[in-house]
Amino acid sequence: MNDIELTILMPCLNEAETLEICINKASKYMHNAGIKGEVLIADNGSSDGSQEIAVSHSARVINVQRKGYGAALIEGIKAAKGRYVIMGDADDSYDFSDLNNFVEKLRDGYDLVMGNRFRGGIKPHAMPPLHRYLGNPALSFIGRILFPSSIKDFHCGLRGFNKDAILSLNLKTSGMEFASEMVVKSTLHNLKITEIPTTLSPDGRSRPPHLRSWHDGWRHLRFLLLFSPRWLFFYPGIVLLLAGLTTTSILSFGPLSIGAIVLDIHTLLYGSLAISIGMQLIIFAVTARLYGTQIGILPDNKRLAVITNKFKLEHGIIIGATLFLLGVLGSIYAVLSWGETGFGSLDPAKEMRIAIPSIAAIATGLQLTFGSFFISFFKIRTTIEDT
Repeated sequence: MNDIELTILMPCLNEAETLEICINKASKYMHNAGIKGEVLIADNGSSDGSQEIAVSHSARVINVQRKGYGAALIEGIKAAKGRYVIMGDADDSYDFSDLNNFVEKLRDGYDLVMGNRFRGGIKPHAMPPLHRYLGNPALSFIGRILFPSSIKDFHCGLRGFNKDAILSLNLKTSGMEFASEMVVKSTLHNLKITEIPTTLSPDGRSRPPHLRSWHDGWRHLRFLLLFSPRWLFFYPGIVLLLAGLTTTSILSFGPLSIGAIVLDIHTLLYGSLAISIGMQLIIFAVTARLYGTQIGILPDNKRLAVITNKFKLEHGIIIGATLFLLGVLGSIYAVLSWGETGFGSLDPAKEMRIAIPSIAAIATGLQLTFGSFFISFFKIRTTIEDT
């Protein structure tokens, strides 16, 4: 029976300068605390002798072929023998000799215990100003907005977790965005999460870090947006749709004066564009959420399931066809009006108030009709399984 309580996991790619001191601190901590544990090095292709250093200091080493920070950690978590895992970089920027707070929280039943460098202290030269004052605060703030999380430091590299709970999340990302994925999925799956102060020190390496500021920052932001179809697609879509409907409804009857500003058919044209884009974004939001749930990267959304179960393909076809028909009738009326002039010159201020809403209705009707078919493709599997 495996009775190892704690695995201290370190991803490693050419960390020969600092690996020994990190392993020694971690081993000494577990010995002094009376914890039965192991130090596990997830090596990602080191060529500087890091593997030999790890083995010579009684650490266990696994070789991870797939490249990337996240890839190394995913394989390391799978290979860990401990019930709990505390992960941290092997560059001596985190103090592995002081992990009591993490272990206590894990024993108290927390599934994920995050370090917070901004609460614990960032020593001089430990973090570039761009990361300290812009990158990390901005991305953490966006993460809290997009997801109901109280975590203030999404990207702290020192964190502890219950191995089984984290494995159940089926983490996928191979790069630095793995840090965000763990927090986001833990939040979405309602794991028990807390945050404790952690000190960040300058790393002990003479070479530059693996982190690429703008590239990895974009990967974090991209991940946060892709995991939130609601904020990426749905909310912008609703805003555009409502703004477009309001603008089109008002300006279809005549120009609108607001002080010295006159809104007329040119604004009406942009209003119809907002309707079309808004409808498309809403369809994107629904399909992205259904797809994400179906392949297991997003948890089930009960509210969306109720709506999509009640809103059948036929409903979408009927509403879409109705809008399309109204648009066609409006277009026919516009042509007949043109015919009354002998198909000569038209008054744009009059005729475009008919043509623009008609075109918007045709486009939106077609989007809704074919979007309903597209959404139904994602429901085929569920329908088959239920029969």
